[in-house]
Amino acid sequence: MAAEANADAVLAELEALSARLAEVEAYLHIEEARGRVTELEEASAAPGFWDDAEAARAHMAELAQVKGDVGLVDRAHERLSDARAALELADEMGEDGSEFVDEAAAAAEELTRAIDEMELSSWFTGEFDHGSAILSIKPGQGGLEAQDWTFMLFKMYMKYFARRGWKVTVNDCPAAEVIGIDRVTITVEGKDAFGMLRAEAGVHRLVRISPTDAKKRRQTTFAGVEVIPVLPDDIEIEVAPDDIRVDVYHASGPGGQGVNTTDSAVRVTHIPTGIVVTCQNERSQIQNKAACMQILKARLYELELEKRAETLDEIRGPKTEIGFGNQIRSYVLYPYQMVKDLRSGVETSNVDSVLEDGDLDPFIIGYHRWATEQAE
Repeated sequence: MAAEANADAVLAELEALSARLAEVEAYLHIEEARGRVTELEEASAAPGFWDDAEAARAHMAELAQVKGDVGLVDRAHERLSDARAALELADEMGEDGSEFVDEAAAAAEELTRAIDEMELSSWFTGEFDHGSAILSIKPGQGGLEAQDWTFMLFKMYMKYFARRGWKVTVNDCPAAEVIGIDRVTITVEGKDAFGMLRAEAGVHRLVRISPTDAKKRRQTTFAGVEVIPVLPDDIEIEVAPDDIRVDVYHASGPGGQGVNTTDSAVRVTHIPTGIVVTCQNERSQIQNKAACMQILKARLYELELEKRAETLDEIRGPKTEIGFGNQIRSYVLYPYQMVKDLRSGVETSNVDSVLEDGDLDPFIIGYHRWATEQAE
């Protein structure tokens, strides 16, 4: 009877997943996508397709994205079919079919994760949501502690990027004089990187026993996270040579170690706006200047969008002081342990899974689900 009850529960779960999958197909316009795949494949096989290399690359990028969406849905249907088949076998075998019930349950769990990912992608409707991102972290209120908190967040995000399989370039990460880092700027390349990371933009608050206080008093510290998109190649931002000042200096990394032994680090200042971008990741001034210009153009584009819309929340949300009352998420290590997103309400007492392992998906998915519901 227990196995039968368990099978009934798995069957009910599969029916619910089937309904969710149908909704995702509607969101993603999968039937239209199948037709688009055919059109793109036929066009890519035409004579002279590669005569315009730039247009051909854009064409193939669209084909890869559309085929990817269709493939995700098709694989989800295969998992659903396999799980149902396993339950049918379990029913035929009676009491000896518990192994197939377990197989169906495992398939349902895997299918849940796959549909979560597809739902998340379907929520990304912004122009740059499916592309790469530039994430920056800087200390807020809290003095030396804030610089250490900035370094902790940097390590957390690096773990998260690795979990997602995204390519990461640390453009700038100078060590602070005593503890932690002064700031960090990271380019994150991967599908949906900007859409996902929009959830992280804002003030992050840490509560803990101060590691630098001899009296071991509780300390509240803040750091700010900014997220902007990496602009596609077809968006051109003109920067006049006379509008920038380029300085070079000796690079250094977290902990004070030298990144290299030459003056290869580059600082680019956009004189009209006062925007300053630094990069010390690459070995040459030329490479570092190119990275600085990419980030500068992204920030200038964001600034232009803000001017046009007369609002500051089009890309990264409203600017607020990096301090009390403005946090989007709290990380409490003392007197109890809790990480809680103050927008979506998602929380966990397993702070190590977040800070040490970079398990941010529950918070990021929870935020986007909350934001989608708020917009309805």
